[in-house]
Amino acid sequence: MIVDLAVDAEKAGREGVFVWDTPYASDVDERAQETFDAWALMSAIAVRTERVQIGTMITPLAWRRPWEIARQSTTLDRLSKGRFILCVGLGWVPEAGSAFNEETDRRTRARMLDEGLDVLKGLWSGERFSYDGEHYTLDNVQFVPAPMRKIPIWVVGAWHRDPTAWPKMKSLRRALRHDGVLPNVFDAEGNTHEGPMDDIRRMAEWIRAERNEPFDIVCEGGGEKEDVNTDANSARAWRDAGATWWLEAVWWSMYRHPGNPEPMRERIRQGPPKPS
Repeated sequence: MIVDLAVDAEKAGREGVFVWDTPYASDVDERAQETFDAWALMSAIAVRTERVQIGTMITPLAWRRPWEIARQSTTLDRLSKGRFILCVGLGWVPEAGSAFNEETDRRTRARMLDEGLDVLKGLWSGERFSYDGEHYTLDNVQFVPAPMRKIPIWVVGAWHRDPTAWPKMKSLRRALRHDGVLPNVFDAEGNTHEGPMDDIRRMAEWIRAERNEPFDIVCEGGGEKEDVNTDANSARAWRDAGATWWLEAVWWSMYRHPGNPEPMRERIRQGPPKPS
């Protein structure tokens, strides 16, 4: 079903297909754990499509072995002929914690994420690589073949509305070391927001001042709402604010129509908004 929906997305002119890489978290919201493996699904999508970019949304790297992600992502890069994007972050931890005893401390996972990204890049190089970190140690390892091209990495990053917090934005600066950011917007009280356009515009200006080379700003909408930011005028406004990608989430279809892909298929077949 999911692979067929990805084929529909490509036929409808959409630019990318991103698969939920469900973390191993406890079932606190009465929704069952997703059984399907994102990486197996992406492999099937890669061989059934020709044009769309493919990625996870997102992979909680601290809850994975980075050398396994390096192997899987290289395989996907080659299966897709260079269409894979790796999207990573800390992942969401429910209040009840992990049902599988995964690491939940935020600072620890942030350090594991940094080390994991170092390991990925070292293994993707195709050269012999050693690493001695707090959480990961590799001794003279070489992964061949290397990816076909440099795999883009998008990283979740926090944007603070308070300018006094900007020099301390560690997660956003982590993203700046890679190829794109999936922004979470925080206010002075620490509350998160979906990223209004004014926030994205200020963030884009800040990023251009910090990094003078191409960089993706990836925004998402839809979620559990059926009519959020899907027309051409809205897409144009996000683009003009600085967003380079707009991801239309279709969670509402999964939760409201479990086991029935037709509402999602109908939405996908409408195609993307096309700003002039």
